Amino acid sequence: MTNFDQMRGKAKEAAGKMTGNDSMANKGRAEQSKGKAKETAKKAKETARETARDVTDRARDSYDQ
Repeated sequence: MTNFDQMRGKAKEAAGKMTGNDSMANKGRAEQSKGKAKETAKKAKETARETARDVTDRARDSYDQ
């Protein structure tokens, strides 16, 4: 899943490379990294939520028995 930061970063990096603007290319790579970090954080949050749901379900099931 690609988010907006990654797409914008890719465009900046490409523009920077085409124009020879190293600063812009570096900013583009940084934006891509920012996007990847956001994506990783979102996945971690979803995993934590699923794990909490599983633990709650197991606790409820063991209490019902």
